[in-house]
Amino acid sequence: MTATSVLLLSCPDQPGIVAAVADFVYHHGGNILDAQQHTDRTDGVFFQRVEFALDGCDLDRAEIAPALRPLVDRFAMRCVVRFSDDRPRVGVMVSREAHCLVDLLARSRRGELPIEIPVVISNHVDHAEVASWFGVEFVHLPVTTATRAEQERAVLDVLRSHRVTLVVLARYMQVLSPEFVEQWPAAIVNIHHSFLPAFMGARPYHQAHERGVKIVGVTAHYATAELDDGPIIDQDVVRVSHRDSVEDLQRRGRDLEVAVLARAVRAHVEHRVLVHGRRTVVFD
Repeated sequence: MTATSVLLLSCPDQPGIVAAVADFVYHHGGNILDAQQHTDRTDGVFFQRVEFALDGCDLDRAEIAPALRPLVDRFAMRCVVRFSDDRPRVGVMVSREAHCLVDLLARSRRGELPIEIPVVISNHVDHAEVASWFGVEFVHLPVTTATRAEQERAVLDVLRSHRVTLVVLARYMQVLSPEFVEQWPAAIVNIHHSFLPAFMGARPYHQAHERGVKIVGVTAHYATAELDDGPIIDQDVVRVSHRDSVEDLQRRGRDLEVAVLARAVRAHVEHRVLVHGRRTVVFD
């Protein structure tokens, strides 16, 4: 498919934004293929995603962002320029549970997710053979409370050496330090096995069972310095009953976890997510 450019825009809501953006694309020979917008009436913020064909555009890729500067200044706009043929290099971090890891590796191999996975990092050795089967390097970096800072430095070294641009926590059951997370703003996607903000922290299925919930859910979100409190990208739920044990809740939850994580990664790599404070706007 022909490569496209994607503009992710946000600014104070005001007249003329849509017309100005469309005029910019038109006057540079671009053809808009998709345009979606949303106005947050509470905060008075306008969001837009515009995708246009690069064929016929008189700007090179590196020239698009500078050419947008007058619009950015005029509307006090935040603007990110992305391209559809970018293939993010994803570093997957995992602990003992393998289901999300296997699903991501399989979707990547099939081309279902437009990503490359050059490395899997784990604090356990359990999934070395899985990574090897998919032809992906596996790095074992055990961690204890005493060695956490040293281990995180080693993780960063591995991610940088593999030129990773997106980190996915595929049931990585260690709390990352604020110093680590702050180096990857809106670039660490975590799957949490509860319908946040309910049942934050450890053992959420046990917490849900103790409360006798009638649904269980999972949440994919960007990791931030605050545990399980980052901007939510995707969520889903399934109905349960008093007959379901903790093990039943975990089994049902695992089915949701793989689907929700894959949807969240897809939304991120297709440049459909705009972060606004603790929230996101996720375009279709």
